[in-house]
Amino acid sequence: MSSNFRRGNQNRVAPKSQGREFPSQTLVSGHSQRDFRFIPSTSTVATSFDEGPKRSHVPVNRGVPTSSSKGAFGDREKDSAASSFTAGQADQSSASSVEDYDAPVDKARGKHRFKSYQLDGKYDQPWVSDPRMNRTRWNNWILRAFMFIGVALSAYICFSATQTVGKHSYCLVYQDDFKTLDTNVWTHEVQIDGFGNGCFDWTTTDSKNSYVDATGLHIVPTLTNETTTLTNEQILNGGKLNLTKSAGDGTCTGTELRSCAIASNSTTGRMLPPVRSARLTTKGKKSIRYGKVEVVAKMPRGDWIWPAIWMMPVDSKYGVWPRSGEIDIVESRGNDVDYSPGGRDVLTSTLHWGPTTIKDAFWRTTAGKNLRRDDFTNKFHTYGMEWTEDYIYTYLDSQLVQVLFTGFKGQNLWDLGKFATAEENKTLLANPWPSKSLNAPFDQDFYLILNVAVGGINGWFPDGIDAKPWLNAADSPQRDFYKGVDTWLPTWGEGDKRGMTVRSVKMWQQGACS
Repeated sequence: MSSNFRRGNQNRVAPKSQGREFPSQTLVSGHSQRDFRFIPSTSTVATSFDEGPKRSHVPVNRGVPTSSSKGAFGDREKDSAASSFTAGQADQSSASSVEDYDAPVDKARGKHRFKSYQLDGKYDQPWVSDPRMNRTRWNNWILRAFMFIGVALSAYICFSATQTVGKHSYCLVYQDDFKTLDTNVWTHEVQIDGFGNGCFDWTTTDSKNSYVDATGLHIVPTLTNETTTLTNEQILNGGKLNLTKSAGDGTCTGTELRSCAIASNSTTGRMLPPVRSARLTTKGKKSIRYGKVEVVAKMPRGDWIWPAIWMMPVDSKYGVWPRSGEIDIVESRGNDVDYSPGGRDVLTSTLHWGPTTIKDAFWRTTAGKNLRRDDFTNKFHTYGMEWTEDYIYTYLDSQLVQVLFTGFKGQNLWDLGKFATAEENKTLLANPWPSKSLNAPFDQDFYLILNVAVGGINGWFPDGIDAKPWLNAADSPQRDFYKGVDTWLPTWGEGDKRGMTVRSVKMWQQGACS
């Protein structure tokens, strides 16, 4: 509110506030009857009402609505009439408004000053001399002592655990970075019968299925009718495939006729393998008994593609599979990540062992690892295995990321598998591992295998999941699989993305190099 009071005009009615309307008031000794407060403006207050800058008075309404047309004591007209001053009253009111209201305004606008309630001077602290305070001190020291003992004990346990891990020396016996394919070490295994798993691919020596470039070794599956002269009609009926040495091209490495020759017949449901792929091994060239293996590889993409990095015994001294064992360092599936048994974001490590095929106890020694927000087809990973007389364990990228661990201390695998009371055809089983070694059959030389299979009837792809186009026990599962080619082929990656790419292989033998 802005006002200029002049002497000789004491009865002048105060004008209305500029900008905001406030209820009028009657001033008594510098205070309004309605408890209004005048807040001075930032301009200097003149000591004379005739000269000097004007002083702005802004009333602060304490809880009284400013929108009301009436004041607390009546209409505005009545309030205005009651606000007349005499000359002396005006002087006293103006002076009083300056003197009485400057301090409250400064206090309201200033910072709040903290007022301490701490006692001044010395005062008694009787609790300090209370003997119970000593108990608290002792309790604190006891707590600290136990904390120290706990930390020390934990450190000792961790240190002791590290000492139980065997410290072995290893000698690098083979390393391949695949600048070229070393045929002095790597051999193609060629068969058409699926290698006991009933896979639907025919492994070949064709450079379309296995080749080396700047990225590494590629093992790539292809359709038979795309990479050979065989037509779809011949694949399904009337076609022949002979890989024997006597009457065929001599590329077959199998020992049985069914592994090397086949003829398609639509009546019996027998057909030629619809897919071709490759399988390379170090058999007869490089093998280890106890040591380490590391393979840097990128997995394939596509439904029903089955990549594997694994090891088999050189001599199978305990008998046919699985008596002599099998070490699967890594197996995977090319299916999408939402495939419930595990797609291309999941890997599995397994040991196969047992007195018979039916009694294969692999389920006791299998474990998996999955990636989050990624899969094994996008970049290279290191798949490793460490093998001693006391244990076998596999790992991913680092020995700290363990996948499978199987220890051989304390009992042999015959006891671990509980085969002593097992029967087959109502006959008790014989122990195929008479060796005193607790880790038999994993106490002999094993060689390395790299392959990419497609499909199969051994259960790696379970029935009735994710619209699987064939049943494992069907009369012609391979034919049913091939009928769904328009569904699964579009899921296969382009070019070598549908295959496994191997950047490097390293094999160490346990012990110092001679």
